[in-house]
Amino acid sequence: MQTVQVSLADRPYPIHIGPHLLGSADALKPFIAGSTVAVVTNETLAPLFLKRVSDSARALGKQVVEIILPDGEAFKTAESLDTIYSVMLAAKCDRKTTILALGGGVIGDVAGYAAATYQRGIPFVQMPTTLLAQVDSSVGGKTAINHPLGKNMIGAFYQPQVVLSDTAALKSLPPREYASGLAEIIKHALIFDAPHLAELERDVDKLNSRDDDTLARVIAHSCRIKADVVKRDERETLGIRALLNLGHTFGHAIETEMGYGAWMHGEAVAAGCVLAAELSQELGHILTADVARVRALFTAVKLPVGLPECDPRKLIGHMQRDKKNEGGAVTLVLLKRLGEAYLDRSVVEDRLLEFLQTRSAVADA
Repeated sequence: MQTVQVSLADRPYPIHIGPHLLGSADALKPFIAGSTVAVVTNETLAPLFLKRVSDSARALGKQVVEIILPDGEAFKTAESLDTIYSVMLAAKCDRKTTILALGGGVIGDVAGYAAATYQRGIPFVQMPTTLLAQVDSSVGGKTAINHPLGKNMIGAFYQPQVVLSDTAALKSLPPREYASGLAEIIKHALIFDAPHLAELERDVDKLNSRDDDTLARVIAHSCRIKADVVKRDERETLGIRALLNLGHTFGHAIETEMGYGAWMHGEAVAAGCVLAAELSQELGHILTADVARVRALFTAVKLPVGLPECDPRKLIGHMQRDKKNEGGAVTLVLLKRLGEAYLDRSVVEDRLLEFLQTRSAVADA
């Protein structure tokens, strides 16, 4: 097992990475203080993991409340949040109850936001079962639900007690969901670590085959990158943590326009990263050859690299509601070079529309 520490001043916590953590009572024990746990998962994962997690809590003498939500981004909603509240209230869960968020990014976000708000805040444990959640969404304390007008618009910064990343759970992931997680790993390298980007290019066949040693190494590396960023800028006030949104301004717009769940989050991020690289090249920051490397790596791990069929004006409308924006200007995360990102608020709407229209024409060709 590997451990990465998220070193926040007031509430540091570990990320444990290794096989068979989901059924381990010993892994849970230090992080559950009360007499009750509420396990939040979805209907797809419940048959795979719920019994072993609930049994591990019962082995510690805990009362277990099980909450099973529908599966998918389309259910990252206020209705799902209310379901969690209602079940916990009916079970008389108190302020010492610990929520166990058993699932991917959707479950982690919704259950985490429930923990942040139930009786003004209760402990929770992230138990990510997808690659995307293990390397990104479970780390750093961002919790949220979606709104019809925008993704992750209602939420809170709320850190878990621990992240238990069971690498054995990744064996059950469908190919699209696994590839979606690789998008965030590549994104981290594009933002902060050019040598790691070269390593990912070298190891692409091992990544595609889900090689255990390679996966454990890149998961830990991505977690260290994100833990360092969260340590320096937990609440995204200094412009450092916002850099982690490379590909997300475009990507969230794609997800919102296409309908939540039509594109997986990592698929939209991959296309968004390619768009960011192309715009960075047009602005004179990176080379055409750099863009080709970005496109080639995402293509090699079976992720989309172009816009879906949609109206660029509608994409811009979604981008104008992005949480990073200031003073009415769309904030983009672009690349100065591979391995170094920056925030750009200089691209005006007409220029952005022209760029997206050109990309749409390329996608249609």
